Amino acid sequence: MLVMGPNAKALLWGLLLVLLVGRLGWSGWQPTGPGPLDPVRLLQPDHPRPELTLRGTLLEDPRPSDSNGCRALMSLQPGRLQGRVELALAPCPRLQQGWRLEASGVLSRPQPSPHPLLSGPAERLARQGAWSQLRVAQFRVLARPPTPVADLRRQIAQRLQQQAGPGTGGVLGALVLGSAVVPLPAAIRESFRAAGLSHALAASGFHLSVLLGAVLIVGRKLGRSVRLVLAAAAMVLFLLLAGPQPSVLRAVGMGAIALLLLEGGRRGRPLLILAVTCSGLLLWRPDWLADVGFQLSVAATAGLILTARPLELVLARRAPGWLAAAVAVPLAAFVWTLPLQLLHFGVLPLYAVPANLLAAPLLTPLTLGAMALALVALVLPAALPVLLPPVAALTGLLIALTEWFAALPMAQWQLGRPEPLLVLLLAVAALGLALPRIPGRWRLGASAALVLMVLLHLVLLRGDQLLLVHQSRGDSGRDLLVARHQGRAALLSTSADGFSCSQAARLAQGLGVQRFDWAWLLDPLAPDTPACWQRLAGVVLASADGSVPLLPGQRLASPGLAAAPLAMEARATVLHIGASRWLLLPDRQSLWAWHEVGWPAADAGKDLRGVWVGFRPSASERRALVVAAPQAQLWVSGAAGRRLSQPWLASGSSGSLLWTGQRSQHLGPTAQGTIDP
Repeated sequence: MLVMGPNAKALLWGLLLVLLVGRLGWSGWQPTGPGPLDPVRLLQPDHPRPELTLRGTLLEDPRPSDSNGCRALMSLQPGRLQGRVELALAPCPRLQQGWRLEASGVLSRPQPSPHPLLSGPAERLARQGAWSQLRVAQFRVLARPPTPVADLRRQIAQRLQQQAGPGTGGVLGALVLGSAVVPLPAAIRESFRAAGLSHALAASGFHLSVLLGAVLIVGRKLGRSVRLVLAAAAMVLFLLLAGPQPSVLRAVGMGAIALLLLEGGRRGRPLLILAVTCSGLLLWRPDWLADVGFQLSVAATAGLILTARPLELVLARRAPGWLAAAVAVPLAAFVWTLPLQLLHFGVLPLYAVPANLLAAPLLTPLTLGAMALALVALVLPAALPVLLPPVAALTGLLIALTEWFAALPMAQWQLGRPEPLLVLLLAVAALGLALPRIPGRWRLGASAALVLMVLLHLVLLRGDQLLLVHQSRGDSGRDLLVARHQGRAALLSTSADGFSCSQAARLAQGLGVQRFDWAWLLDPLAPDTPACWQRLAGVVLASADGSVPLLPGQRLASPGLAAAPLAMEARATVLHIGASRWLLLPDRQSLWAWHEVGWPAADAGKDLRGVWVGFRPSASERRALVVAAPQAQLWVSGAAGRRLSQPWLASGSSGSLLWTGQRSQHLGPTAQGTIDP
């Protein structure tokens, strides 16, 4: 047996570190974007969208989309065009992964995110290597080649859901295949997220450890080679069913290394195994470093390795040993993943530790039962109705437990997404408090850093702020305006449709707003999802839902925030944020109404902090507004690519962020301004 000395080990680790840093640096330096033959190259500014006929292979089963249709990613056949494109299909046809299609339709660029706190199709597709969308007018199937692995996944999910229902059957399927493969009802998915139990439905190291444990118990009396073959077959099967996701490959890689060391009579170091596995994966795919699932998986695993046992010893001084061991595992994972959860989601699952503590006794038997039922569904589906009830009852108990925790007050504590530097400060503080063998003075410094991070974040949350988010929609657009004062928030929206409501909900989560004080929908059409708006705000005023409209002289107000109409038949609005005033002119009729009504005093326009225009004003209209409000910041939604004279600022085609500050700044492709209400 080859034994390496300390110098050789240090040299090997140094070489691996240099390779990893070099690979990540090279990947970050290389430009990411479409290739020279990607279909998006056919899209030219100021030109009509081209109609194309593309041939390719579906990379996934069609998934439901927000437009009552579905979408599916297609890899183009080598030829004049290469790359990937997303198909937008309506109505949703019965297509399957692996089928080859010829699809005709209009090509377009995916809509970018209107704000960093919101997700957009462009960012989602870029992570999958696609840069364009094809709105399919017609298609035909060219070939249906065999896809045994995809068929296997589909059969397991369908048969479990047919016998147990979409909720219970979906959870059972996710315990085997992962929620990335199995469609789950949105309510159940949200309940697991709110309770901090999303990891139970994601293919991870826990599911693999349960499977390997069962296989090794069955083969404990067999020879070493037979056990290795059985374990290898189990890991390959797990990888095939769950798919080559980064977190799955991390779990399989660690499991394979640990198993080889164990069967070889050596005791592996878990942290070393984690480091080797992650280094190998990142050398192969550096872009996985930005994958949220991979980040959470690695952080949770590191927390279990480094912190779970010390936490258990500390807790055992004041609690029974079994309770200390049960609490230490979810607590360690929670502490280590907290910075990432705040960075990416701005939400703290407040009851994650007790929810995991109570769900832990259910997850192991449920995972084994779901795997056994998946095998029965494939081999002997007639026996499924007989064997399913006890496992389904246990699954129902898990769902009920999850829904109970999700329904508790502040189950998802919306703290807002902190600034990246504050998240880094939180991570350093959490590591200083959670890692064992940290000197006392360092723990004191970590505690001070944690307090400093919290105070800075609270100061930012309580600052006065006006947020404008614009999303193009044909020749017009949807505009959301969020006003904040001393931690309170109010919402104005030019559109009352369901999409705007979902975007507003995501904004509230990212900003740390539990609920808007009030929401004013400046849309002549009634809301198509009134319940969604009612969940967002304490008071909802819509112009077409039967509610009494505001009259000139009346206002919609809460402490520090108020909005008042200027005219009866127009949407011109005066918005008060603390001591400052903004004039909101969603359409040209609002501008005319303002001119007709006139400002109460001849020079009162000088007191305006800003004017927002939701349409494209003409040159004469822009000059008139500059004269009427000479000291105000002047903002117009859209106007992407147009040259505007000072002091006008344009949000661009996607969105713009205005926050507390002293001067304007340009961030990315759109003009971003700052205000100080």
